[in-house]
Amino acid sequence: MRIAIAILMITAAAGTAVATDLGNFRERPVKDTATIFYVPPAESKQGGDTINDATVIGSLPFMDTGTTAGFVDDYDEICPYTGSTSPDVVYTFTPGADIYVLVDLCGSSYDTKLYVYDAGLALVGCNDDFYYDEVCGVYVSALENLPLLGGMQYYIVVDGYGGYFGDYVLNVSEYEECFVNCPADAVPEGEPPLHDGYDDQYNVGCSGQPPAFQDIGWTNDEDGLPPYDGNAWLCGKSGWFLGPQGAEYRDTDWFIVFALETGEMEVTVESEYPCLLIKLDPPDCMYVAPELDVPTDCGEPGTLLFPVTAGEEIWLWVGPIYFTGPVTEFTYFMTVSNNMFDVVPNEEKSWGEVKALYR
Repeated sequence: MRIAIAILMITAAAGTAVATDLGNFRERPVKDTATIFYVPPAESKQGGDTINDATVIGSLPFMDTGTTAGFVDDYDEICPYTGSTSPDVVYTFTPGADIYVLVDLCGSSYDTKLYVYDAGLALVGCNDDFYYDEVCGVYVSALENLPLLGGMQYYIVVDGYGGYFGDYVLNVSEYEECFVNCPADAVPEGEPPLHDGYDDQYNVGCSGQPPAFQDIGWTNDEDGLPPYDGNAWLCGKSGWFLGPQGAEYRDTDWFIVFALETGEMEVTVESEYPCLLIKLDPPDCMYVAPELDVPTDCGEPGTLLFPVTAGEEIWLWVGPIYFTGPVTEFTYFMTVSNNMFDVVPNEEKSWGEVKALYR
């Protein structure tokens, strides 16, 4: 049976304590039936209350702040919750050409809902809970990679779950899809394709029962002759999925590397969606904690450089920053320098096999 665990660490980021979770699953508070019952005023305090007086978005990128307090509850959609009594506000946008957009409420202060209608009020996009973090907020909504047709009028509705309302931040921008290309000779991670219902047992590290790691034990040295570069290139897959019981999971990948020589080891990751690259220490599931970490994104590789001694065992972690995401699967490219390569490429190592190395 797979058991998801949450492993926390506290690290200093610009002088501020930030909690980082290594687990692949976050237990969220149950969203109960609304406990706040919004009573609308006799008349709205501001414009943009309905599609008839929606605030016009003239061009992209667009950013606005406001509040849903003082407005009327006009709209509701199921994504996946219904029965909302929250007030809502409306924006309208007519793109000049076919476009993909990001509609984002990151930074809003309450449990939001977000949906987009076309000119005939047919639903073209809906989201309730995209973010659940310290940066963008808890149960805050976003719609990513939403296709809009040129010349068609659309309505963006900022709403709330249950009866919740409050201050919101709305950003609408053209969505630029990102691609990370792996070299032809990069070793594939080898994990089965992610999908809803997936029971993840592949390189889940300390999140698995038993723990399972992948050993980066190969080299992409050009000639394969000494002196060896000791560089490994890996083409990885990560993303999000619903587990066998319907809970939301992110795919976290745990790796073991052994240092080839005393000196420095450099690890770099570039990913199509925001991820963290973490060096863990000590290499023990009972006490493991992040020692070094760096964010990585498309076009913004993250690199860790740290001292090592010959034969030292290093644990590495790669996974999405957010626990939910817009796609099932995405690509990342990782390089590791100064690593031993006397292990068969792309071989997953169980916890028992790791312990056997020290017998």
